[in-house]
Amino acid sequence: MEEMKYTWPYANEAGQEEVIESDVLVLGGGLAGCFAAIAAARSGLSVTLVEKGAAERSGSGGTGFDHWESACTNPCCQVTPEEIASAYVNEQDWYSNGIAHYIECREGYDRLLDLESFGGKVRDTDDEFKGAEFRDDETKLMFAYDYKNRYTIRVWGSTFKPALVKELRRLGVKLYDRTEATALLVEQKADADGTLKKRGIGAMGMNVHTGKFCIFRAKSTVLTMSRPARVWLFNPDTTGLCEFRPMQSIGSGHAMGWRAGIEFTMMEKSVRAEFSAAGRSFPPYGAGNNHNTWYAATMVDARGVEIPYVDRDGKELKTVSERYYPAPGQKFFLKGGVIDEPKYEYRGPETLNFEELMKRGYQLPFYADLSRMPEAERKVIWGMMVGEEAKTKIPIYQNYTERGFDPEKHMLQSYGTGWQSANFLEQERQFFGAPGGVMHDWDMKTNIDGIYAAGDQVYASDCAGFACATGYYAGRKAADYARTVSLGEVNHADVEAEKQRLYAPLYVDKEDGMSWKELNMAISKAMQNYCGGVKCDALLLEGLDLLKSFETEIVPKLTASNPHDLMRIHEVLDILTVSQLVLHASLARKSSSAPLFFRRSDYTEMDPERDRHHILIHQENGEAVTRIVPLDYFGDLQTEYEKRNMDYIERYAVKKYHAGTVQPEKNSENFEQEMVSPDLKIRSEGEEASEHE
Repeated sequence: MEEMKYTWPYANEAGQEEVIESDVLVLGGGLAGCFAAIAAARSGLSVTLVEKGAAERSGSGGTGFDHWESACTNPCCQVTPEEIASAYVNEQDWYSNGIAHYIECREGYDRLLDLESFGGKVRDTDDEFKGAEFRDDETKLMFAYDYKNRYTIRVWGSTFKPALVKELRRLGVKLYDRTEATALLVEQKADADGTLKKRGIGAMGMNVHTGKFCIFRAKSTVLTMSRPARVWLFNPDTTGLCEFRPMQSIGSGHAMGWRAGIEFTMMEKSVRAEFSAAGRSFPPYGAGNNHNTWYAATMVDARGVEIPYVDRDGKELKTVSERYYPAPGQKFFLKGGVIDEPKYEYRGPETLNFEELMKRGYQLPFYADLSRMPEAERKVIWGMMVGEEAKTKIPIYQNYTERGFDPEKHMLQSYGTGWQSANFLEQERQFFGAPGGVMHDWDMKTNIDGIYAAGDQVYASDCAGFACATGYYAGRKAADYARTVSLGEVNHADVEAEKQRLYAPLYVDKEDGMSWKELNMAISKAMQNYCGGVKCDALLLEGLDLLKSFETEIVPKLTASNPHDLMRIHEVLDILTVSQLVLHASLARKSSSAPLFFRRSDYTEMDPERDRHHILIHQENGEAVTRIVPLDYFGDLQTEYEKRNMDYIERYAVKKYHAGTVQPEKNSENFEQEMVSPDLKIRSEGEEASEHE
């Protein structure tokens, strides 16, 4: 039988070079990146957005999501941005991103209105759930978790990314899809007192179809790439199911930032794994549970006995409705992606904990039984929430439905002790919840002038609303900076060094070479062994030595036969860099910490006051350099925000937005200026706006 030969379907442009110039460069085309580009483009500047995949469906929210959290300025909300942002900071014992959370609480609903104007679906306009307890029939908004305070909105997230990309194109953003950013461009010059200071002047990358090398020159750069993944968990047979986030979301922005000298914090934080087919997990939200997308599903034991929900005081709740309201004397409760076991002050209704259920004689296995819930609650969990969440739309909702699952008749088994779909070992870890990331100031600026960060790129990141709000905020601050500087001069030696690093695997002999999967497996095993649940200096230092040996013994043998394989190699090289960053950060903290899920056998003291601070870490001349910043460095949230954003507040003062309120012109270049609250002037139909209205 004649052997079939595969021909690469794209042109071979390896060795060719393209230079792209713009005022603002955005790296990463997820939710944060799209909004950063939109903000900068609305200000009238030229913008380039670089995305490794296809921006229309790329990123963690590319295929959809079901919640929009912390929408504190929506017209039905009963809590303030200050209350919710402060609650998040307190809940996380101040190892939290007060700046970014407050931006999310203050501006997140504005971004949701933007999405609606672009064509995204945020309301129950078809009246499918009319009259439901979680729906406001005037605005047609639908709410999750806390039905009294109504600050988390159920959305049709699968409609959002196509709408965002359509708006990017309308605004004239130069969109470089299928282009992997691989390195930041940084220049270093002496300031007035002779101190050398770095400034970001763009980035370099490669087209992952053709191999063309790209130089992106820009006056300012916004990093909006993903949080790290596949550091501890990898299986070469199920590569696409190793992590909760998509396969291509592996933390390249962190690696690029570390190599450039950007400061990070909380990178020592990791949690016991919750989702990964590289371990022992079913697909996310694919097993019976009552968390997040499935909240507050009825749970039963093996005998069909219903598992009770209780409030924070242990009072058993008799009805399904009671599961969605604060306890007597409680203003509000916290639920969502980064909230797992909240403090008493913020604890919402939940099923009895596993140990108590065992004591009372409840029998395994447990099941989610939606048939016992009111019709509207059953339909919104299975039809909308599971149908819109990015990780569930196809593998869970569509697949289970096609196989005959009927939520009115069938139960779904639970395979973990909580909402997880498995129980992992302590050394199997992930960056879940609110992990570490890039440190930034109130402008979302990093320690390097001209480089900004948002979304999953920053420390203690949250969900979709967080990404959109911080992305837009960083985009407008980057645009402000870009107006004050000119393009920097690219160092030719930096370009040639990156080309050599980038293309080297194409010239490695295929017979003697190694694949990216082999290196990823080696990294994950090393991190489990030397940076697992319990850490100490001896293990961490040995881990660094081992990873260093990978650089000399494995990396030179990596081989690629096409640009796609080359992209996968550089993803794993970035995972290697991130792993080294994690080890350095772990070495820097000389005590254990409960909020950081950080345990050391050689420094067992838990959260001593002397160590309650951010440890900032960056790389300088190949060495890890640290400094300390107070946990409350961001100051009073409302005061500091308003001090820096009065222009936005005056232009974009959306406080309430009811169905029937005059709608903004969807195709207007000055949409930001047109969004005003009902108590301000609303432009009459046909009236033209001045440029500076």
